[in-house]
Amino acid sequence: MTGAATTDLSGATGLSGAEGPEVTAGPRPSPSAPEPVRVDGRPGPCTVTVSPMRRRHLRAVLDIERQVYPRPWSARLFEDELDRTGRVYLVARVGPTVVGYAGLLMIADDGHVATVAVHPDWQHRGVATRLLAELVEGALRLGANQLTLEVRVSNLTAQSLYRRFGFAPAGARKAYYADNGEDALVMWAHEVSGPDYRRRLSELETSLRPPTVRQGFPAAPPVPSNHPSA
Repeated sequence: MTGAATTDLSGATGLSGAEGPEVTAGPRPSPSAPEPVRVDGRPGPCTVTVSPMRRRHLRAVLDIERQVYPRPWSARLFEDELDRTGRVYLVARVGPTVVGYAGLLMIADDGHVATVAVHPDWQHRGVATRLLAELVEGALRLGANQLTLEVRVSNLTAQSLYRRFGFAPAGARKAYYADNGEDALVMWAHEVSGPDYRRRLSELETSLRPPTVRQGFPAAPPVPSNHPSA
């Protein structure tokens, strides 16, 4: 995918008519729930909840989709993706408001980032970082050992974010973006199931303030005990 007035994180996708992800964010909270403001007048940290995408979220997701992508996905495409196995689709919320979403599909042990989008009003607030961190966690649960995506060659901000997650350039796709014929930079992160990458991911997640609230995910299996009485 590609976006307008967004931080484009256009990533890999094998879906018809889709071009990939970008960092983009629903509307701000109502006046009854004012967002924190720092002493310099800029918006302060806010609590972001990340949860699996459900059909009930699609109206808000499609509203963001239309704002940030010149070739937006259809409701049917999202519905089909939610029905398929080997997929991770997430939404980020501030209060009840959907402010972003992300998706990934698995091919063998490769996790392909399909979309990361944040509503323009909520960009540069760490929403995309939180979504991408949870997307990677979901890919690891599905057995990923590599991650890949495409990003516009001109989008240095997006590339910087991906590099924080261990992605590195590995090639290019000529004239990948149909809206303006721009090339895509192909990026990969390897051995993401290993201890070094898991340590990197853990450090990224613990650096987020306030911590991301995770909701609606399956509970982690209990760690076996070696105690004789267990």
